[in-house]
Amino acid sequence: MKIDNNKVVTLQYKLTNHTTGEKIEETSPEHPMEFLYGIERIIPAFEENIHGLEAGQKFSFDIPSAEAYGDRQENQVATIPANVFYDESGKINEEHIFVGALVPMSDNEGNHLRGRVLEMNSESVKMDFNHPLAGTDLHFEGTIEAVREATQEEISHGHSHGTHGHHH
Repeated sequence: MKIDNNKVVTLQYKLTNHTTGEKIEETSPEHPMEFLYGIERIIPAFEENIHGLEAGQKFSFDIPSAEAYGDRQENQVATIPANVFYDESGKINEEHIFVGALVPMSDNEGNHLRGRVLEMNSESVKMDFNHPLAGTDLHFEGTIEAVREATQEEISHGHSHGTHGHHH
C-alpha cells in the first residue's frame, strides 16, 4: 500500500541539521513516528517527499528552512517587562524562568506561544518566539515501517489512534 491521503504511516527517521550534520532528533524502534497522512500537521515538504512510498522503503531528503519552520525573524524577538513573570511572592521563579528555558505564553489575542529566554535582568526578559528550528535546513533519512488505511474514527478525529487504540 502506497502512502497517500487518509493513510496511517509508521516510520523511523533521523533528523539532522543539513548544514552542520548535528543530530536534532531520532525515533527508536520502540517509539516510531505514526501519523495520519494529508491533514497538514506535518511539514508539507516532508509529506511530499514520502508520498507514494511503501512499507520497507527507505528515504533521504533535505528541506530548506523556508519550507520547514521558516527563516528566523528578528521581529519574533521581544523584550518583556520582568514583572510579567513574577509569581505570588513578587519575584521571578528562577526554577522556571532562566536563560535557555522554553516558556509557554499567550499573546493579547489568546494565541498560545512558546518562547526561549535569551537574556534576563531585574527589569526585563528578552525572549525569542521563533520556532527552535527556524533558519535550519533539515535532512531526514529513515524507513517506512507500515502504511495502512485510516479508520473512519481516525479520519474524523484528524489523527491516528495507534496500534492499541485511542481514548479521548
